[in-house]
Amino acid sequence: MEQGSGSLFALGSARFKTLNFIDFSDEINMHKQSAGFSLIELMIVIAIIGIIAGISFTSYQNSLLKTQLNRAVGELAIYKSAFEVQVANGGSVANTDLGYVPSPLTNGSAATDIGFVNADGSGHIQVTLGGNAHPNLARVIVRFERSSAGSWQCVIDPSAASRWSDEFSPGSCTVI
Repeated sequence: MEQGSGSLFALGSARFKTLNFIDFSDEINMHKQSAGFSLIELMIVIAIIGIIAGISFTSYQNSLLKTQLNRAVGELAIYKSAFEVQVANGGSVANTDLGYVPSPLTNGSAATDIGFVNADGSGHIQVTLGGNAHPNLARVIVRFERSSAGSWQCVIDPSAASRWSDEFSPGSCTVI
């Protein structure tokens, strides 16, 4: 933008000053060139956002499923200590003896025992996922099996879950 200082000229006895106006033509042309995005540019951006959202959603879902399964395994593992005490004392492994409180992620109830012990001391504690668990985890059985020697093994039985994927499994558990 340039602004002139003007000039003086005389017409007879009167003096006049000429004015130079600000030249906006360069700015107007600049605005015409950058009027916005074209339709194809917007469609490409929307497609990229859609792809990223799709990948993110899938990743989020898998993380949610892994988290819920890990939580169920962790909640069930708490009852191994009480199970050991009951087996050592020759007691029963009923829910009240184990102090079992059903998780919102399972179909468990206080009336259905989660523990079972054999005469040789082997046994298991198990729950079936349902309740507030993700539908892909519904009917997955989480079990801790105890050998007669007293060692524990985590076992996941997804045979009744129609949408199971091995990537949901915690590394510490065996999927059968």
